[in-house]
Amino acid sequence: MPDWAIVAIIAVVVLFGAKQLPEIARNLGRSSGEFKKGLKEGVDQADETPNAAPPPTGGPMPTDPVQDPSRPETP
Repeated sequence: MPDWAIVAIIAVVVLFGAKQLPEIARNLGRSSGEFKKGLKEGVDQADETPNAAPPPTGGPMPTDPVQDPSRPETP
């Protein structure tokens, strides 16, 4: 094990205390599980949602288009 890993472990134990480490690990596991569950629900909802409208196609132009000021008007 590298020296920096040992120092990091000792620093975590000193900062949080040995009694709080299991609780911190448990909370991290729960939050990770909730996050994965939320991701799965989001994917499931995206699969079930039908498309509201098809994407626009190259249909006819409007009858009164906005004139581009950089182009001269044509009669």
